Amino acid sequence: MCPTPAPDGRHWDGSPRALRRPRPLRVTTTSPSHLLRTGQTGRCRHCGNRIDLYPRSDQRPIALHPAELTVTDVPESCRWHLSGGIAYPHGDNSAWCRIPHAVLCPHRTPTCQAGPRLEAIRRQLAVRTRRLIDTGALTPAPPVTPQPDAPKTDGPDRPVVQLLLCRYLAQQRLEDLRCVAQTRHRHRCPHPVLAGPAGRWKLLPTTAQHGQLALPDVLMAVYDLGHLSYGEQLRWRTQRCPAHATAPGAADLALAYWEPFDPLLHAAHIHTRLPHSSPRPRQRG
Repeated sequence: MCPTPAPDGRHWDGSPRALRRPRPLRVTTTSPSHLLRTGQTGRCRHCGNRIDLYPRSDQRPIALHPAELTVTDVPESCRWHLSGGIAYPHGDNSAWCRIPHAVLCPHRTPTCQAGPRLEAIRRQLAVRTRRLIDTGALTPAPPVTPQPDAPKTDGPDRPVVQLLLCRYLAQQRLEDLRCVAQTRHRHRCPHPVLAGPAGRWKLLPTTAQHGQLALPDVLMAVYDLGHLSYGEQLRWRTQRCPAHATAPGAADLALAYWEPFDPLLHAAHIHTRLPHSSPRPRQRG
């Protein structure tokens, strides 16, 4: 006697099987951040441990430890709290807080006096890092040898971009800037941001920020987008391709890495010569 298999969607006794359909994640229009929770998780490139990326109030990203800790175990200068997807320094008068990953990263030197609880977490992360290295899941980055005499014809690695009357320091080359929006298949968009009307390389004076000392009158290479329309500059600021620029309901799967440019903190990224060629989007196979 051959057994009769149960039809799809039913149990062995013929009763219907309740199938739960996955609900897509959505971002409300009133949210200050369009970044999905799945896009905030990453891995530290130095130790390989998990980190949570959040934008700060000054529009700069910060990597936080994924677990919450009691405020009694964390120094006051290392306490962070979340509100509306934005990370703010200090606590929020609660018994729990978040801590930056840089304080616990075993690859870095501790920046503050850690207690027994933080030292125990740091040792646990060091053990995980050693396991990742032993299994081949993590390869320590070799030391970078600077080559000042090497010609750079494709522009700086981290260019200074001027848009919306502000200057930002890009995280990578303009050709490598990728759209952060989520596609219908729940994957990150593969299209580059550098599409459509492009900017212009200009030599502009280095201006000091409010409250800083006066800087020498030096001309620096800036990728200027000020001649473009407001919508086009906003597309660059949100780091989206032209197809997702008109889709405000689409969520983001990554942070838009635009760091406000500071001529004193980012002096190493100031270039006094214009690039030999204009940036072009790379062809992706």
